[in-house]
Amino acid sequence: MRIPCAINIAGCCRAFAISMLFIATGIAHADGLGDLKAALARQQGQTPIKGSLELKTWSRRGDGKDLDESNGLASITIEDNLRGMQVQYSRDVLARMETEERAREKDPKTKTPTLSALKELNTGELRGMTNAAYALSMALDKLNFKNERPEVWNGKSARVLSFDASLDRQSEKDKKYVKKFEGTAEIWIAADGTPLASRSHQNISGRAFVVISFEAVNHEEQVFSLVGDRLIVLRKEVYNSGSGAGEKGESRVTKTLQLQP
Repeated sequence: MRIPCAINIAGCCRAFAISMLFIATGIAHADGLGDLKAALARQQGQTPIKGSLELKTWSRRGDGKDLDESNGLASITIEDNLRGMQVQYSRDVLARMETEERAREKDPKTKTPTLSALKELNTGELRGMTNAAYALSMALDKLNFKNERPEVWNGKSARVLSFDASLDRQSEKDKKYVKKFEGTAEIWIAADGTPLASRSHQNISGRAFVVISFEAVNHEEQVFSLVGDRLIVLRKEVYNSGSGAGEKGESRVTKTLQLQP
């Protein structure tokens, strides 16, 4: 009678070990989001940074003989420290802006690469790159956590957190004309929760003013870096495409921050 009992005890031990493994896996699964939030809370520092921000744009509008394709390229200097954020345009950039403005006055179809690139520059975007922890925290408020998985990123062990974005958590302005919304996001994090990279994708369709149907796609990728206690975005690329009211187009904007010593 003792032998079957011993077998049962061994089986119970194995079952307990397996159960504990599942519990531990579940705990690790849940900790990724907590690690990310904790990292974002401590990485909103004010370590001074200075660097060159390159803006590269591409867009295509229309089709056939009405096709209009353009490229943009410009670079500025950005500095963020305890005194605030400063943006500096070099003399060369200012000269090219003036030349393009004059050329456009003479011919509205003239290509203006410098002006096209700088059109994508705004304070909100800059703050999102120089204070990425705050921007990413705000983005998390609109996402629903799905799961976590291990993955290698740039040759190092990392974790990928997957999210869904629902229309219910978008602004009323964004929801007004949208009939269908599909959104996903992924964030790669290090062992301590520090964000390494992110990727998001949205498919949107709807109708405006009863008769105008539209479709749109938005894809965004970011690469992060930690400078002291400040999380920044080293590279951000956004791709958009859409169609509606007989028009269609697509665009890509890439912002690359090169830090200076």
